[in-house]
Amino acid sequence: MGKRVYIILTALLLLAFGQKSLGQQIEVEGYFLQDSAKIGERVPYILKASYGKGYNVVFPDSTYDYSPFELLEKKTYISHTDEGITIDSAVYYISNFSLDPITRFSLPVFEVFKYDSLVHTPNEASLALQLVIDEIPQELSFRENNVYQPISTDFNYPLWTAVFVGILVLAGLLTFFFGKSIQRKWQIYQEKRKYKRFTKRWEKAEKDFATNPDMDHADELLGLWKTYMEHLKNKPFRDWTTTEISEFLENKEIIKDFREIELIIYAGKEGQDLPKACKNLRDICTDTYHQKITQTDERQ
Repeated sequence: MGKRVYIILTALLLLAFGQKSLGQQIEVEGYFLQDSAKIGERVPYILKASYGKGYNVVFPDSTYDYSPFELLEKKTYISHTDEGITIDSAVYYISNFSLDPITRFSLPVFEVFKYDSLVHTPNEASLALQLVIDEIPQELSFRENNVYQPISTDFNYPLWTAVFVGILVLAGLLTFFFGKSIQRKWQIYQEKRKYKRFTKRWEKAEKDFATNPDMDHADELLGLWKTYMEHLKNKPFRDWTTTEISEFLENKEIIKDFREIELIIYAGKEGQDLPKACKNLRDICTDTYHQKITQTDERQ
């Protein structure tokens, strides 16, 4: 009986040692795409894992604790295998709410076995806190002014009271008879102003992107598109993945347009037809804007 227990324990130790040796062959890398960020700013974190044949590697999902960060979105990419080495990668969009000057972060990957798993953690990546206001001095300086300032006391209270009451009565009558119509016209006017601001910013962002197609200009262009669509549809476009946006808009072609621009952000490669992708994205915003204006106008 004792000999059998000894054999079983020896086999378990050899199995654990073998799993540990295999796990050491997995290489993990994690880093931020920028070195500093403001409080609550959307920051991309890249996680990569390379390993040989026969490994089962799992990346963290939305159930993982990302403290002190908050997970906004996760994007995964198709595994790439070259000469027996497989490379997996994912982009995690997170927000920092820590007040520490420098926040260190490391996201692990998990090597899954039949009854156990191993955790592989990359080196910590640092993200500096970017302040948006200057520090307040400890001692405030005040300028003395002891010159007498005369205050006028002649104020016609009865007249201004009557004017104020008259304005209230007129406003009440206008609201009662024309309130809904005025409100709808005001909404349409506001939408037109917002659309003009969007087109002006989009043209500038698209021009900058065409002149210098790098990661910052690409991210600015996609962020502008998602922010405006979020306003038009009242849906969390900035938190959705490309697939979720495609399903909501019932437009599968938009995935190709996003990929054309995202190739620059995550792969450093220029897409085949960037002007067409930019035009398609702008056309979607324009069509959605006209639909909203028409629906608002039809309710009159």
